[in-house]
Amino acid sequence: MAKKKGIHFEVSERKILLRIFDLAMVYFGVYLLSISFDFEYIEVSTDNSVALILLGVYISIFGTIFELYDLQKASKADSTFRNIVITASTVVLFYLLTPVLSPYLPVERLQIVYLYLTIIFSVLLWRIIYINLIESPRFYKRVLLVGEVSNIDGLVKAFGSTDPNYKIVGFINSESSSEDSVRYKGIKEFEAKDFLQIIDREKISEILVASFNTEAIITEVYHDLMLLLERGFKIRDYTQVYEELLQKVPVQFVGKDFYKYFPFSRSNENKLYIFFQRGFDVFFSLLGLLLGVLILPIILVGNLIGNKGPLFYSQERVGRNGKPFQIIKLRTMVENAEENGVKWAQKNDSRITAFGMFLRRSRLDEIPQFINVLKGEMSIIGPRPERPFFVNELSRIIPFYETRHIIKPGLTGWAQVSTRYGSSIDDSLTKLQYDLYYIKHRSVFLDFSISIKTLSTILYYRGQ
Repeated sequence: MAKKKGIHFEVSERKILLRIFDLAMVYFGVYLLSISFDFEYIEVSTDNSVALILLGVYISIFGTIFELYDLQKASKADSTFRNIVITASTVVLFYLLTPVLSPYLPVERLQIVYLYLTIIFSVLLWRIIYINLIESPRFYKRVLLVGEVSNIDGLVKAFGSTDPNYKIVGFINSESSSEDSVRYKGIKEFEAKDFLQIIDREKISEILVASFNTEAIITEVYHDLMLLLERGFKIRDYTQVYEELLQKVPVQFVGKDFYKYFPFSRSNENKLYIFFQRGFDVFFSLLGLLLGVLILPIILVGNLIGNKGPLFYSQERVGRNGKPFQIIKLRTMVENAEENGVKWAQKNDSRITAFGMFLRRSRLDEIPQFINVLKGEMSIIGPRPERPFFVNELSRIIPFYETRHIIKPGLTGWAQVSTRYGSSIDDSLTKLQYDLYYIKHRSVFLDFSISIKTLSTILYYRGQ
């Protein structure tokens, strides 16, 4: 068996590649601009190091907010161009608004337009190269699944919608099969006896073992897996890859050995992290309430016209360790919305008023919850608090659902910025997977990422 495998880039490598070359191309573009034209606004030199660093920081932050580093969107030319234009516009605007750190405005104002166009075209040029080179099939990670047929469909669908460069070329059934066995038609099934030849023929980069019961793997497949492992071939467990690519915990695949999947983040017991998180909560809650006071007149008028009833309402929710508390929100539904019983809020729910829909989409209805954060009942970031009725129902159906209550609930969270509004049991399962991922990997970096993604959600008006 040949040891040579195809070249491919991991998810983290592609994200780093995008960020590094975005900045490199912008700086190179500014350098070309300064030597080709009479451009004096910002030059690439040590004297302008602060201004250049600020430009790079703005590109990184606003590029993240406007989804320049979302790999799904980065693989498409139309969404990439749109996000580059929005990012460049915001970067230049903020650059002009920070004259203490950025250069003073040039006498010739047209130079600002030159900088704006340079940012757009330099990043766009690199992204065209990225789409046509790095995103091309030659750099795909070609993966072979080994596992039970019952597992294959869910994994193929999950991985296929996450990373465009993660290519599952086929699978080998790890169980004994017969003529009457169920066959999966979604991807090609290879014969177990051809295992080693398939690795060479299909240029496989990685083997993904997707088996609930490793003891049920037939001897022939097990022997080949051991042989490949001894030769240094990359073999990984599907739960590891699932969590790495999808950034959520696969609770639907967790069995009696659940303790292996939940080595929860040390940040949950890190006193310094908890201290800084509480400071973060208090600071931004005060800012949020100040914003609420400033826009209260507008909200009052909107409520009077579009809601016609009480502005605020409270509702019981389940908090940390299952302790109930009263959440405070701006009312977005008609009065007595649940007179016919408790039910999920649906997309385009007829109970939501016109002004209430605006409040939900803009997330302004969440502003009063800063009071809950100040009281210590909630945090800025964490799993969304659910109602006791739904908690009781979901905990009976979904395994480990109560585990999400080991930390404070939050105004926003990994589930909120990663998936749609939960309006069914399936949606709740997906949200739980993201919540458990957050609890497991909780960190300052992940909190910062959630904060940035929350801004994207608000700016793209994706609330429900």
